[in-house]
Amino acid sequence: MNGNAQSVRLRRPAPNRWIVLANVSLGTFMSTLDSSIANVALPTMSAELNSPVHLIQWVLTAYLLTICATLPIMGKISDLLGRTRVYQFGFLLFAFGSALCGLSHSLGMLIGSRVVQALGAACLMSNSQAIVAETFAKGDRGRALGIIGTVVSLGSLTGPGIGGILVHHYGWPTIFWINVPIGIVAFVAGLVILPKDSEAKREPFDFAGSGLFIVGMTAFLYTLSNAQDWGWASTATALGGIGSIAVFVLFYYWERKTRYPMLDFGLYRIPAFAVGNLTALLVFAANFFTTVMMPFYMQDVLSMSVESAGYMMMVYPIAMAVVAPLSGFLSDRMGSKLLTTAGLVVTLAGFLCLTTLTAGSPLPLLAFYLALFGLGSGLFQSPNNASIMGAVPPQKLGSAGGLNALARNVGMVLGTSVSVSIYATGLRHYGGGVATPDTHAMMSALRVVFVSGLAVSLLALVVSLRRLKLRT
Repeated sequence: MNGNAQSVRLRRPAPNRWIVLANVSLGTFMSTLDSSIANVALPTMSAELNSPVHLIQWVLTAYLLTICATLPIMGKISDLLGRTRVYQFGFLLFAFGSALCGLSHSLGMLIGSRVVQALGAACLMSNSQAIVAETFAKGDRGRALGIIGTVVSLGSLTGPGIGGILVHHYGWPTIFWINVPIGIVAFVAGLVILPKDSEAKREPFDFAGSGLFIVGMTAFLYTLSNAQDWGWASTATALGGIGSIAVFVLFYYWERKTRYPMLDFGLYRIPAFAVGNLTALLVFAANFFTTVMMPFYMQDVLSMSVESAGYMMMVYPIAMAVVAPLSGFLSDRMGSKLLTTAGLVVTLAGFLCLTTLTAGSPLPLLAFYLALFGLGSGLFQSPNNASIMGAVPPQKLGSAGGLNALARNVGMVLGTSVSVSIYATGLRHYGGGVATPDTHAMMSALRVVFVSGLAVSLLALVVSLRRLKLRT
């Protein structure tokens, strides 16, 4: 009786659900914005903190590694303690970590503060989709998750632009200080707005499994991020890859035998969840081939300024911001299968178009190509997220949200590392054994990257088509 009542309560739409969505969107925007806002500040940080570039990169790397290593853990904790409690704590921790970043006067303190900030971001990211899926009735879930997907894209892609303005006019600490008042206001608003949690579950936490996952994911992403510098065939890369895989295997066997696992592998036996997560990972990896490489094309080949290239890149998130909510709305009425397939087909068309770029391609044509990627992402992400979150039981929404966010972030790391490696290798190959600024060599290398992105997108489409065989 109590279980049925709780199930009904979870599915009933809250009367202030759009205000809940606004609060969750704010947390999502903050956490994704800080994944990229520090990029443009690195040269300034390097000069003011007297740190070499290869060390200052850890300001970015520490944030991303921490998020990926803790997302599923935060999702599991939210299933035990309550999604709203963990989400609200994430606002406070993120604001506190941001203040520490702003106060940092050494690289070590800044990196440590970024870890604190990333822990708060993991609390926010792992619960945003879960709170929305729990708050909205099935008929509006796709539209709400479409808005969250738009916010994720806007946060990731507008970070460099916003960061550039703040650093230029007010100094690099302001890119962190701006989060503090926003985080505090959002926390106070959440006390009134967000749905109340039920009693915390009396279930032991899987510390051993969590530790193994953190070690394995950190080792894997660290190796992946440094493989280009070390060499993909180097001993360090091989040891890092073999070591991380060994830890993951140990983690899998531990999770299978322990009574209260940190990661419920049973979720991956739900076909819609497994297909949606794998497809999302591949799509984000492919899209970051574009996000990372297009600035090289615009600045090095077309000789555009950094500011002009930034404005051109905004075509992507603007197109997605228009399409994603509409796609989510349609997915509530016609399901996710047709829309996700259409989105991937449009993305494939975008990569085909990029392979035709030349050193003299007109800017309106370039803007159209970028808009195709925004259209494809907008069509795909909202229905895919709705399909994933709608396939899991209500009590598993936190874990599902954490794993979905993990797929997104790992895809970004894969796309960044692999595309940069392919481009660097292509430059050496077409430049006669050395990296060269020759336009022909750069265009040839970029085409190899875009063809590779096309191949990843095609693989994503093949995986996604499996959902056509699933029951709606």
